[in-house]
Amino acid sequence: MSSTLSETAVPSTTPRLRVLAAFAAIYLVWGSTYLGIRIAIETLPPFLTAGLRFIIAGPLLYAWARRNGAPRPTGIQWRAAAIVGGLLLLGGNGFVTWGEQRVSSGLAALLVATVPLWMVLLDWLFLRGERPAGKVFLGLVLGLIGIILLIGPTDLLGEHRVDLIGVAMMLLAALSWAVGSLYTRRAPLPDAPLLGTGMEMIAGGVLLLLASGAKGEWAQVDLASVSQRSWLALGYLTLMGSIIAFTAYTWLLRVSTPARVATYAYVNPVVAVVLGWAIGGEVLTGQMLLAAAIIILAVVVITAGRAKKSS
Repeated sequence: MSSTLSETAVPSTTPRLRVLAAFAAIYLVWGSTYLGIRIAIETLPPFLTAGLRFIIAGPLLYAWARRNGAPRPTGIQWRAAAIVGGLLLLGGNGFVTWGEQRVSSGLAALLVATVPLWMVLLDWLFLRGERPAGKVFLGLVLGLIGIILLIGPTDLLGEHRVDLIGVAMMLLAALSWAVGSLYTRRAPLPDAPLLGTGMEMIAGGVLLLLASGAKGEWAQVDLASVSQRSWLALGYLTLMGSIIAFTAYTWLLRVSTPARVATYAYVNPVVAVVLGWAIGGEVLTGQMLLAAAIIILAVVVITAGRAKKSS
């Protein structure tokens, strides 16, 4: 896609139901992938786990798009897809998967929640995007407050010092994801969303597998010792997290605004808490419910602020 789409509103030709379904995918499915990643890396190496899910999903999406009439991509489009794959999948998903070995899931969720702030600021300062309105900044602050309240200072820090390497990896992942998301909006990718997504996954999957080899994971993995839980989690991450949710995300980046799309980072931790309560038997407290309400309010404030600015 060589030309940029409007950065202020969803195009009028885009079906609203399709937009809502895509947001539901990145909100709900990606919220569940924190648990999926945690289970997968119990017996699988992190970079190998991330690489496998995308190297499987990518060719499937690419073949489906080509079979349904998408033209053969050009060299320039492959280069753009490699950049996106490196930023979103190697730098974003790969670093998160690796980082979950060293930091708690609560701290990971908080650090990943900086993605919306990075996206709005980078879009404004470096990409000549519109200056964020006061409501957008208010929504960002509310979202971060909600995340902090959701996690709780005690659960964040615990009895041990924070692993600085793990924290650094999560912050790098958030920054890389934000840069890749903004670049996607302007990158010369194919007009067919599924084709572009498949290309990005192929490139990102290859980079992740190369990183896995460089880290020595290939020699360390013992397939006989990989649990059924990890295999099932990898399958879920591949189908739901990669094929469905990631496809929805890259499409939304083309038809919506950075602030709106980035709100998934606030909703995902809420989904993770609910799943922990419903499936993992974790306690759901009044503090958690209050935090969830604040986070949802932040989503509403950001969306309303950007919509009013564009009208």
